[in-house]
Amino acid sequence: MSPSRHILRTEVRQTLALAAPLVLTQLAQISMGFVDTVMVGRLGAGDLAGVALGSSVFFTLLMVCMGVVLAVGPMVSQAYGAEDSEPMGRSVRQGLWLGLAMAIPAMALLWNIAPVLRLLGQEEATVARAQAYLRAISWGFLPFLWFVALRSFVEGVSRPRPVTLIAFAGVGLNVAANYVLMYGKLGFPALGLVGTGRASTLVYWTMFGLLLLYVQGKRDFRAYRLFARMGKPDWHYFRKLFRIGWPIGASLGIESGLFMITVMMMGWISTTALAAHQVAIQCAAFTFMVPLGVGLATSVRVGQAAGRGDAAGVRRAGGVGIGLAAFVMLGAAFAFWLAPRAIVSLYLDLGDPANDAVVATAVALLGVAAVFQVFDGVQVAASGALRGLKDTRVPMFIGLFSYWGVGLVGGYALGFVLGLGPTGLWWGLVLGLGTAAALLGRRFHRQSHAAPARAADREERT
Repeated sequence: MSPSRHILRTEVRQTLALAAPLVLTQLAQISMGFVDTVMVGRLGAGDLAGVALGSSVFFTLLMVCMGVVLAVGPMVSQAYGAEDSEPMGRSVRQGLWLGLAMAIPAMALLWNIAPVLRLLGQEEATVARAQAYLRAISWGFLPFLWFVALRSFVEGVSRPRPVTLIAFAGVGLNVAANYVLMYGKLGFPALGLVGTGRASTLVYWTMFGLLLLYVQGKRDFRAYRLFARMGKPDWHYFRKLFRIGWPIGASLGIESGLFMITVMMMGWISTTALAAHQVAIQCAAFTFMVPLGVGLATSVRVGQAAGRGDAAGVRRAGGVGIGLAAFVMLGAAFAFWLAPRAIVSLYLDLGDPANDAVVATAVALLGVAAVFQVFDGVQVAASGALRGLKDTRVPMFIGLFSYWGVGLVGGYALGFVLGLGPTGLWWGLVLGLGTAAALLGRRFHRQSHAAPARAADREERT
């Protein structure tokens, strides 16, 4: 075997070894949304539509704030590759402060979002359900961001397995808490969709607490002094982290905003369309967790190579990550194309005539989702690779053009102007994701040929 081929195979193995627990972590987290959708679906289409609207708002806002905190990842991975421990602790501490600074206004917005949803043309009954759900789940906003800060550190030093175990513990707790709080078991009142919001809050606090105990108790981590001088922000590092993180948050917000506005437009069509969208988007989100985990691993591998000053390693890590993400999403595309009704049956009773309209629409949407699977995998892996280089601002503008300029405008035109309805809105997603995949992939190809030292310092000059 030639040396170059051996090095490539080694990179594939190391990426898979890091990506596997990250993928499992993402699958565990999305499983909570799957559990919520399945259990709320048993309450009826009205409650399912309320959770669809509420969760789209919550997770769009959460993705924006989470993106800022994700800046901890490339800061830690590049410092780890350079064997410089001091920036690692500072990055974690300021990540926690960033989480607090963003959670307070976010929670205030979630508590008072109903007038905005009405202005966006949503049905009053759906708005009322969504507002009740959001007030219940908003208390989990802060611990989730803190969990992301600690998770970014643990993954940045290539120790992802404890996060995976904690995430799966969260799934089990979510099922139990939903059962008790939604349906009124063990002496608790039946809270319906409010119960699932409170259950999620409990899960997020528990996950953060468990990861905090792990990080504090790990002897290897004491040299990083992660929680030293936590009494006040380190403004120099706070600004540095925010400078890298806000474009990540904006990029995730732009992408999430495409899906959130699609939810709003589904609500303009009908409650049936909104409920079908919730089922189909949960399926697409579930498969997306695999390339997302690969993208997170790619970010770490690229960041560590950049920290070492290894230009060839940067290109190799990014190329392997993008290739792996595309490969796994090809399999997801075939599943959506060949067995859509079997997949929808996980969420809805196909034998109930009351569900016929929702099932038919969801099946049609999964056919469209099969088309954008590979695009989705490539764009998230390419984004992760660029994040490992701390290249965040240009990808933000790429996302703005792709998701809103192409995807949102195209979806509106296809769905309403041309009258294709729900499937037209989803064809807009295909256009947006395909454009993002092409442009982000090209961006990484160009940036990966720059010197790693230049990549590592890019945020200082911009």
